[in-house]
Amino acid sequence: MFSEKANAIFQEVIDTYHIVNTVDQPFTNSYDKSKDLLGHLLYRKCWIDTVQWHYEDIIRDPEIDPVAALKLKRLIDASNQDRTDMVEYIDSYFLEKYKDVVVKEDATINTESPAWGIDRLSILALKIYHMHEEATRADASETHRENCQKKLDILLEQRVDLSTAIDTLLNDIAHGDKYMKVYKQMKMYNDDELNPVLRNIKK
Repeated sequence: MFSEKANAIFQEVIDTYHIVNTVDQPFTNSYDKSKDLLGHLLYRKCWIDTVQWHYEDIIRDPEIDPVAALKLKRLIDASNQDRTDMVEYIDSYFLEKYKDVVVKEDATINTESPAWGIDRLSILALKIYHMHEEATRADASETHRENCQKKLDILLEQRVDLSTAIDTLLNDIAHGDKYMKVYKQMKMYNDDELNPVLRNIKK
């Protein structure tokens, strides 16, 4: 099943990140693009999500220096763009993989593409990792640990459900029962032709 591979890679990424546990550590992809393109894309996708997760923690520090906060906001913006780019790369992988499938006349389109479901699965892996940390944190109260364990149980159930849904969708696409489209992200705020602020600066 695809989800088994994805969840294993996401766990590998998160564990690897937390060995050094800093947002500025060098990135090395464990999967050779020429030998395992899907693994390569999934690893990169989850690494982006993992670094951004910690960016979001840092920027919420009420004592953060305003200049540092602005710099970090720029990094978060760039990370968001990388994240959506990776979603499109992963969807392009599936479009290529299933390009020769004969779509049935009664086939339907899903509410989201496979890669956007995978995006949520990657974020869910991070939630599970950090909620487990809280559920087992020695310096936290028993009440805190119990509450976090209840949340963790729900997150684990959610991962099973989401994994099943993604596997089902990919199976349906492979058999022509569903078809997929990729709508390129038409973000306007990063484009100096579409964002009026950037356009005025350009002039």
